[in-house]
Amino acid sequence: MNAMRLRRLPVIGCLTAGGLVLLTAGPAFAHVSVQPGQAEKGGYSTINFKVPNERDDSSTVKLEVNLPADHPLASVMPQPVPGWDVKVTKSKLAKPMEMHGEKINEAVTKVTWTGGKIEPGTFQQFPLSVGQLPEDADQLVFKALQTYDNKEVVRWIEEPQEGAAEPENPAPVLKLVAPAKGSDGQDAAAASGQGQGKDSEKAGAENSASEDASDDKDGSDTTARVLGIAGIVIGAAGVAFGVVASRRRSA
Repeated sequence: MNAMRLRRLPVIGCLTAGGLVLLTAGPAFAHVSVQPGQAEKGGYSTINFKVPNERDDSSTVKLEVNLPADHPLASVMPQPVPGWDVKVTKSKLAKPMEMHGEKINEAVTKVTWTGGKIEPGTFQQFPLSVGQLPEDADQLVFKALQTYDNKEVVRWIEEPQEGAAEPENPAPVLKLVAPAKGSDGQDAAAASGQGQGKDSEKAGAENSASEDASDDKDGSDTTARVLGIAGIVIGAAGVAFGVVASRRRSA
């Protein structure tokens, strides 16, 4: 009997360990995140804040996203989400920024969605168009607050550290990468290069046509000169022949 009990203990231990893994792995996938997870530096991007409901007995009724103050974004536009009201909060910048040749003294610092409901077992996405993304940063951290209808507030504000374990309440992070080949900036440069190439080809064709016309003109002038000289020679020969013939008649 004791031997049977001893044989059962490892099995129960494995099941318990497996249950702990499942329980601890579940919440790791339930935090607020930003998708796609990366965007190109210096450009504009549409990002989505994905908000899953991680409670079984209450619904999410509010999302508040705070934009990074160290890299303010001059353009932030929310896309309407059916059933939700959105409020965009702007704040005065300590240091004005320049965009497209204009000075900007304020920027969006917070976006809040209310009035809707994310039921248990579901998620909702909240899109934002943002830009111009900084060129001197590798990531943007958006601190988010998720509020439930039972007044519970989950603060997704902990910044993940490279090489460290994921924090309990990680903040949504947007990675910034160098522009890929074929992006808007490089396409513009390529288009400019192609335009210059076409202009060069056009100029070359015009020069070639001009040279051909010049050659034709020179050829025509040469032919005219030859014909003129030939006419003079023939005319002189005719005169000489007439003089000789006249003398013979006189003789």
